[in-house]
Formats: sequence, structure tokens, C-alpha cells
Amino acid sequence: MRNLNLDQLQTLVAIADLGTFAAAAQALHLAPPTVSLHIKELESRMQAALLVRGRRQAELTAAGQVLVEEGRKLLAASDDLIDLVQRRASGRAGVVRVGVSAGVSTRLLPLMLEALGRRSPGVEVRLEAVGSADAMQRLKAGTLDVAIVASPQPASAEVQITPWRSDAMVAVVPSAWNPPARITPAWLAERRWASFAPATQMHGLIAGWFGQAGFHPRPFLTLSYPGALKSLAAASQSAALLPLEEVQDPQEALGVEAPGVDTPGVQVRPLAPALLRPMAVAHRTSPTLNPAVASVLAVLAEFGN
Repeated sequence: MRNLNLDQLQTLVAIADLGTFAAAAQALHLAPPTVSLHIKELESRMQAALLVRGRRQAELTAAGQVLVEEGRKLLAASDDLIDLVQRRASGRAGVVRVGVSAGVSTRLLPLMLEALGRRSPGVEVRLEAVGSADAMQRLKAGTLDVAIVASPQPASAEVQITPWRSDAMVAVVPSAWNPPARITPAWLAERRWASFAPATQMHGLIAGWFGQAGFHPRPFLTLSYPGALKSLAAASQSAALLPLEEVQDPQEALGVEAPGVDTPGVQVRPLAPALLRPMAVAHRTSPTLNPAVASVLAVLAEFGN
């Protein structure tokens, strides 16, 4: 049985993206007859019609649509394999896949990537948004190299977990609400507030803060991204409970104890009782740590507290 030809597959994807055989030929630097031959041979290999030529452009059949959707994954995997081999052959470090949960600061991430670029310019980090529980499973399966997860996590022989940051949570409140100096569960339970999605451990952390004070209010809205939660407060729609590092200057987020300066439309207030968001860095247990992974872990350690 003949294997699938990736050049032919790339031709089909180009036609799907650009609409015509001629445009695909130009983009791929191929002669038009070569493009036609690629499609003919690919259809023969698949034993299915993949394209229908119209007056203006070529359209995918149902079989062609499936092949293009799945073929994109094959082409991406092929690119990853070539990149890996070239990096190893040239002595450069490889790609490190890092999973980050919804609670990880989008303000700290650019600083960490910048620091990594200065220290190890050959290391490429590929970030993936993934929940803490899923990240732990993917570390065990080997589809992630490093993950920043909510703490605590169940112990595992395959994954090493190191405490990373323990950041104070604060309330971001619309200025028009005239909030008190410290936000209590009793005060916030009577008002509209937004929280992280129920599937996240951040949601459970906030629910526990209310529960310990004898309250169990339902959030006005649940979202997965800190920036979206902040925008609700800025629009005077609701308050939001966020890590302090999300509402202060990223350079100040390293070790600062007091809330940041209020921004227009919102006020930042500490919580009473105080609430901390603990995070940990997890990676696969290995007797010989990959140098690229070690570089990423070293930079993450610099941003811990």
C-alpha cells in the first residue's frame, strides 16, 4: 500500500485555502499541470473525489473537507518533526510544551518568556491553555513537558510538583459602588460578582472563601479569562475576584503585598479574610532532565515567591 504523499496533501490544502488551482500553483511555486497531477493522484490514492471545479473556484467535496481538516494536523506534525531534527542536529535546544491554567497571570507570562529568550535563545516555548487536572494527565501521557497548575494536586510518581507562587486575591470593584476599604464575603454576597468557570480550581477557591464565612452566593457570570472578568468591573457590570498580579504593574507583581493603584472606573480592594491563590510548577519525573525543560524550569523559579 502506498503511503500518503504530503506534497500532494499540501497542494489540496492550498487549493482549499486559496480557492483555485492557479492560485495554489503560484503559492506553491508549482507548474499548473503538477497541481492537477497531485490532485489526480491523491484522489486515486483515496479512491474518492476530493474537489469539484466550478466556474470561479474549486470546492471541496465532503471527503475532501475531511481530508483537509485532518491533513492540516499531519502537515503541522511534519513541520514539528523537521524542526525537532534540525534543532537537535544543530545543537540547539528543542521545543518545550508548557500548559497554563486560567489562573496564570497573562501579565507575568510575557516577562517570563522575555527572560527565557535572553537566557536560552534556542528554546522555543509553546503555550497551551489547559486546566490543572487535564495538565497533570497530559504530563503523565507525555504530551506536555511543563505545566503551571493550581495547588495542591494529587501526588504522582510520574510527575514532580514544586510550589511556585502564592498570590493574594483582591476584589476589582466598580468605582460607582463606593466599596469599603476591605471586601468581605458578607458585603460581596449582596452584590453582583463574577468568577472563574466552575471547571477551574480558582472557582472552588473563591467558593470556599464565601463558604467559610457561611455564604454560598451564585456568581452573576462565570468566565475563563482574567481580562474578561476585569472588563466587567470596568463596565460597572459586576465585581470580580482576581489574583493581585492581574491588576498591578507586571514589574511590581513580583513580591508586592499591597493592592495596585486603582485604574479608571474600578477600585482594587484587599479581601477580609485574606485569600491566597497557590500555584505550582509540574514536570515529568526523569533521572536526566532535558536541557530545554531545565531552562524553562529555571526561569519559572526566578518568578516564584
